[in-house]
Amino acid sequence: MAEKWQIEGEYFESCNCEVLCPCLLSRAQARPTEGHCDVVMAFHIAKGTYGNVELNGLNAVTACYTPGVMSAGNWTAALYVDERASADQRHALEQIMLGKAAGSPLSRFAPLITHQLPTKSVPITFVSEGRVRKLVIPGVADITVEGIVGVGDEVVFLDHVGHPVARRLAAARGRESHFKDHSLSFSNSGRNGHFAPIKWSGA
Repeated sequence: MAEKWQIEGEYFESCNCEVLCPCLLSRAQARPTEGHCDVVMAFHIAKGTYGNVELNGLNAVTACYTPGVMSAGNWTAALYVDERASADQRHALEQIMLGKAAGSPLSRFAPLITHQLPTKSVPITFVSEGRVRKLVIPGVADITVEGIVGVGDEVVFLDHVGHPVARRLAAARGRESHFKDHSLSFSNSGRNGHFAPIKWSGA
């Protein structure tokens, strides 16, 4: 029987597209502006459970490379889970973040991944302050994105987007964005970003 689960928290991403990423407006059918996609997606779980396992306060990160149109597949992906997680918590995070948990929005990614790199347990710092989101994995990732402001000095949000993580995303730009691990190396400073609250559940 599938485990019942739910999480609430925050998400942000940093990719190598120019602002605004065409994938967002085409349900991943358009070619990325650089011809390929380098993206890091960070998740903070403010509160959550997977069966009887509590996930409060834990973080997870996924880094992906796609060689062309995202929906065409052949992705390479790496998952990082919070080093504070117990064995049961790590299992829960892997099930949700790899799209294996029933109802996980990330299950849409799973069939597109050809090369799933080994999961690593690492220290993950996730910071959310005003219109800034920051991720640090020592020796791997140092990423800061900032929301793009519009009228009234308020962050611009995009509604009803075809994105698996959330239907309403803030438009953002990478202030500093560097990632290097496995065979992947991204430098996305000044490039596209997004952030959003998340509330997922499944059974």
